[in-house]
Amino acid sequence: MQDRGQKDRGQDDLLSFDDLDFLRREEMRAHRLALEFARADLGLRDQGINSTIVVFGSARALAPRAARRRIENAKGREAVAVAKRLGELAVWYEQAREFAKIVSERGGALSSERGVRENVIATGGGPGIMEAANRGAADAGAPSIGFNIRLPAEQRPNKFLTPELSFDFHYFAVRKMHFAMRANALSVFPGGFGTMDELFEILTLKQTRKTPAMPIILFGRKYWKNVVNFEALAGLGTIEAQELALFEIVDSAEEGWRALVEHGLTVKTPLREA
Repeated sequence: MQDRGQKDRGQDDLLSFDDLDFLRREEMRAHRLALEFARADLGLRDQGINSTIVVFGSARALAPRAARRRIENAKGREAVAVAKRLGELAVWYEQAREFAKIVSERGGALSSERGVRENVIATGGGPGIMEAANRGAADAGAPSIGFNIRLPAEQRPNKFLTPELSFDFHYFAVRKMHFAMRANALSVFPGGFGTMDELFEILTLKQTRKTPAMPIILFGRKYWKNVVNFEALAGLGTIEAQELALFEIVDSAEEGWRALVEHGLTVKTPLREA
């Protein structure tokens, strides 16, 4: 028989952490930020993730087979043109997949020494290049991380990331902290606004020495030459000429791995506390 006190218990009798209306109040924003940070941080620690290799790139890139199917099914000149443009990104889907496989096999993600894994692939958790990188890690039999962001047009976690390492975020700022704080290197494939935002965030942290001197590798010489005139920034004096060395541009997965190693990628790193 239900206790009368329990039966009469209403909204005012909820414990604070069970009261969603209370937690969603404007005044509780700082606590929500802290909770969102702690949930992913503890989840990564529980799984022994000490360091990551972050992969950014377009969510619109398709696997080659899917790209061909989209072109075949496109109706009308404009739709065909769009499908063909997106189809050109398929080469980077394949390179991201191969790169993540190489990193996972050679970087330490496959072995757990003292319960710790190094250089685990981390992505935004969604489709496109993110999916390709998580897929490449899965090809190697390694775990990989997905830091997914809740968007009005919902972005679902892709099926190749490790379920225990899949985290959903509401706040972009907290998500960016998790991208940066364990990263041993950043690899950036062709992408749009989101990719540029994330790239320049890390470049700024590296420029201002707010993050360790991690390698930053950009994939696609033709793409980056067309979309960002880095040399013009140096020529105008808005960055220093030597800051062009903050990153390296490559064209293939193997070239990307070699660049990481040449720029000091290490397997054994102390656990980051900040």
